[in-house]
Amino acid sequence: MPTAGDLADWLLARGRSAVTTREAAEILGVPDEHVRVRLNAAVRSGRLFSPGRGLWVAIPPKYRTWGAPPAVEFLDPLMVHLGREYYVGWLSAAEIHGAAHQRPQATQVAVDSAVEDRSFGRAHLRFTRQARAGQVPRQRHNVESGHVWVSTPALTAVDLVDRPDLGGGLSNVATVLFEIADATPMSAHDLATLAASYSATALRRLGYLLELVRASVDTTELARQVEAAPLPRAVVLDPRLPRQGVTDPRWGVVINTDVEPDL
Repeated sequence: MPTAGDLADWLLARGRSAVTTREAAEILGVPDEHVRVRLNAAVRSGRLFSPGRGLWVAIPPKYRTWGAPPAVEFLDPLMVHLGREYYVGWLSAAEIHGAAHQRPQATQVAVDSAVEDRSFGRAHLRFTRQARAGQVPRQRHNVESGHVWVSTPALTAVDLVDRPDLGGGLSNVATVLFEIADATPMSAHDLATLAASYSATALRRLGYLLELVRASVDTTELARQVEAAPLPRAVVLDPRLPRQGVTDPRWGVVINTDVEPDL
């Protein structure tokens, strides 16, 4: 039976990264209410930390000067503990898919119900509520501690055009779309199916930006959806700006801002 000071290394040696207070109490042979006090020294010395009430995460030796491991290493245990469906999305997912043009300062996570943003040492988590986070296409991405759910390349692309504010603005989103398409094959059918479940603005903006950067993605099916569901008027490319500018005839998008991807 390990001591409280040895718990982190005991867990890591057994391929475990996290325990609940109940599990820690059983391992240490103490009452639940004594766990926090017993683990206090290990927390102060940087061997353990608690990302959520009642959850304890072991910090591998190479990250102990950081105050916590990278967010993707403890995100899945945290979300399971909180009972949330989730996926790593937007720029954080784009980086995993090979688009490293602009690394986000915080790990961006979609959750099916609200979670407060939180930071631990160098690890910063920023949560955005997406009611269907557990129902949209996501994939398992292996990390040192196990795995983490990440949006597929197609979902990442659609999320970015739907919320360009989370992608560093339209110019950066355009750059990232090109990089994802260049690094990871994206199915035109998957893109079209996903975009159809989002707003008409997302569908049209996606088609326009993919063509603008000449991404290696066939946009024919997206264009068919636009033709099959005409709108009373064109949508604006940037919703923050006035409705003025030339309208792209293929996508029905008012080009009310200059998009300057860094290619």
